[in-house]
Amino acid sequence: MVFYFYIMAKENKIFGIYPVLEALKAAVVIDKLYVQKDIQNPKIQSIIKDAEKVGATINSVPVEKLNRLTNGNHQGVVAVTSPIDFPSLEETVETILKTKEAPLFIILDQISDVRNFGAILRTAECTGVDAVIIQKKGGAPVSGDTVKTSAGAIFNIPICKVDHIKDAIFYLQGSGITTIAATEKSEETLYSKDFKRPIALIMGSEGKGVSKSVLSLVDEAASLPLIGTINSLNVSVACGAFLYEILRQRSL
Repeated sequence: MVFYFYIMAKENKIFGIYPVLEALKAAVVIDKLYVQKDIQNPKIQSIIKDAEKVGATINSVPVEKLNRLTNGNHQGVVAVTSPIDFPSLEETVETILKTKEAPLFIILDQISDVRNFGAILRTAECTGVDAVIIQKKGGAPVSGDTVKTSAGAIFNIPICKVDHIKDAIFYLQGSGITTIAATEKSEETLYSKDFKRPIALIMGSEGKGVSKSVLSLVDEAASLPLIGTINSLNVSVACGAFLYEILRQRSL
């Protein structure tokens, strides 16, 4: 029997049934799992169950997608590994609250561009953010490209994955942390906010911003003043503006 085992360092991919099974047994952190749609194979079903247990995002895709992801015999399954571990939100928040009176968190609501994700992580690390919270499904992958665009900051800041952003908001609010959404829909600007409190800043996706369902849950909202003809900023730039206003206030 021939086992196909390929790891592409740049893309962090493992493909083939037995390589992926062995990776899971070895506790390799898998961020996303791509499985051929409608494939009937008990071993792949076992892979899916094990991947779900460790919080990987499962994507059912056409075989053509798998063919594009690899240049070898994928056997119906491709795993994208993560260069980092993902600590639990509860343990991370509890640990940070023990050591800081005014912690700072970022919640990313469906940021999909890996370059924006990496840029936000880089700025977050530079401005003293204590942890970043992302949703398991729908966001940019934690990959080699993320490491590159973050300039390695990804290794210096905890990233917590949650099933739903809403649950994270409820948990943070219950822990005494004020949730503030960055949105152009707010009539209050960031300069009117007190950022010296325990804060969780919510940044929305590139196309839609913070979702309506999330906006309905947050404690407060704030916008950036814009005086040009364009009515929005790149999300990583907007996040940087918010973070440096927070840093400015906390440095006074």
